[in-house]
Amino acid sequence: MQQLQYHDSETARELAERTREFVEEEAIPREKELLRNRELLEDHERLDEEIEELRKIAREYEVYAPQIPEEYGGGGMEFRDALPAFEEAGRCLVAPSGMRISAPDEGNMHLLELVGTEEQKERWLEPLVEGEIRSAFSMTEPMDGAGSDPKMIRTTATRDGDEYVIDGHKWWTTQGVEADLLLVMARTDMDSHPYQACSIFAVPADTDGVDVVRDVPHMGDSGKSHAEIRFDGVRVTEENLLGTENAGFMIAQQRLGPARLTHCMRFAGMAERAIEIAVAYASERESFGGPLAEKQSLRFSLVDHATRLHAVRTMVRHAADEIEQEKRARVPVAMCKTFAANAVQDAVDAAVQVCGGNGIGKDLPLADFYENVRAFRIVDGADEVHKRSIAKRLFDEDEVREEELENLTRYGV
Repeated sequence: MQQLQYHDSETARELAERTREFVEEEAIPREKELLRNRELLEDHERLDEEIEELRKIAREYEVYAPQIPEEYGGGGMEFRDALPAFEEAGRCLVAPSGMRISAPDEGNMHLLELVGTEEQKERWLEPLVEGEIRSAFSMTEPMDGAGSDPKMIRTTATRDGDEYVIDGHKWWTTQGVEADLLLVMARTDMDSHPYQACSIFAVPADTDGVDVVRDVPHMGDSGKSHAEIRFDGVRVTEENLLGTENAGFMIAQQRLGPARLTHCMRFAGMAERAIEIAVAYASERESFGGPLAEKQSLRFSLVDHATRLHAVRTMVRHAADEIEQEKRARVPVAMCKTFAANAVQDAVDAAVQVCGGNGIGKDLPLADFYENVRAFRIVDGADEVHKRSIAKRLFDEDEVREEELENLTRYGV
């Protein structure tokens, strides 16, 4: 598919070009090998070796962790300039991990960069950037706790001298089984509104009282777990508190906004490659008297999906510009997330349909794309949650603005 031009800087275009070369020449061949020999996907030690090799090559291409400042081991790019590279990396299942821009580590690194002390950055951010450790963001709780409504959070962190004691039950903690570091959202003030009563703690996974119960079975095979974790009398010191006490929700929003945009771009890249595969297949497949590509209905269907992907890229860039101007961009991000999640799912679904039996077969990556992309309408906020946020601004604009301003002023964010 011919690349459309956007108002990206020269720096952003050069990074995206290097990333595409890395993906096409290095990452996709490894992806194909892994998909042909699926037992390798179950061999975590071998998979880790493949990813580590990709990371070395990503450094040679100068596309490794482009969004992280150089002093912490990254490429030193501005967030807006790094975004197009996220889309290029999303074209391949293993490229984001190879470039150190995959979730949840990417968002957690951003959080540590934003609010971590220099000691916390040295202890956790730098090893994360290097790929020496893995992390997880532990906020979602089982049925009677925080999920789509985070105000229902039940996990607590009670002060005991210069320590906090964490008790609670989490699940759907992405990469929680493998993680060396858990960023845990817990309630630290039982008398205030939850939005002004929660904090985030950096908890090493080997801390006494941390019990990784299981990997919750889930759709797709992303190579990452979604853990159920219990915290039973877990003690951490004040040095493990990220940012200020009771500012957890504001800090989480600083993490989640940009992370949602990077998710949108990675999945847009996946959808673009899916359409390219469908176009190539339809151009070669002879049926009903000629190539499938000559059937107008099929052509128009793929045109519609390509158009929607163009809209996704444009929306993401607008929201990123708002964030760079130090605006929270809550509604633009919510609109991006909802629109992109549905657009990319529909594009991948259409590609599977065009390729027929080969689409649901696993010689092509489309079936794996399909299983992975469906979760995007739920993770990082379900469609309904984001639509609720947009509706609040649409119908209760003054009330929402006053609440946001109050929170921003209270925590100096």
